[in-house]
Amino acid sequence: MSQTRTREPGELFGSRMTLFADMLSVGLATTVACLPLLTAPAALSTACAVLRGAGEGRPATAGRYATLLRRRLGLADLAAGALALAVLLLSTADLALARTGLPGGPLFTRAATVIATGAVLIGLRTCARPESLTGWRRALRAAAHDTVHDPGGTALILLALVTAAASAWALPPLVFLTPGPLALALTAVDVRLAARRN
Repeated sequence: MSQTRTREPGELFGSRMTLFADMLSVGLATTVACLPLLTAPAALSTACAVLRGAGEGRPATAGRYATLLRRRLGLADLAAGALALAVLLLSTADLALARTGLPGGPLFTRAATVIATGAVLIGLRTCARPESLTGWRRALRAAAHDTVHDPGGTALILLALVTAAASAWALPPLVFLTPGPLALALTAVDVRLAARRN
């Protein structure tokens, strides 16, 4: 049975279009918040929290995003950003070194690509966890467990990441908006898994 909802005053296109617009504004705010690089995990985690709140009746606006990010950004968040940046730089250096013609380079390249992809997926799932707002360790443990034990959700996140990268590659200005749809996809996968557990 379909459930119809009347539009609020001033709402031109309905709740789905409002969520779409909010997602894009949160994505743009996330892009700006990620510019210092060390703030990227906290920025994405905050975007997921704001979009999760939209499903619970709280506004998903760039203003709420900025308030929540300012309130939670601390030393642990910067340390998480430094760790993510270090892993990214190390993976890039390893892959560049493997392509220089060293013995066993192709095999190492494949192994390093699988490991780096796994680390990125765990990192993204960590940002989607509600626990990431208060403590990265618990969120990281839960995300590693979810990455292994929810292969369907992990595949959906990989697909969302590939789609975001392809969109940004095909139309470079979209790079400023892609964190919004990516955060929405991460949040949807986490909410889906939580609903299956209950």
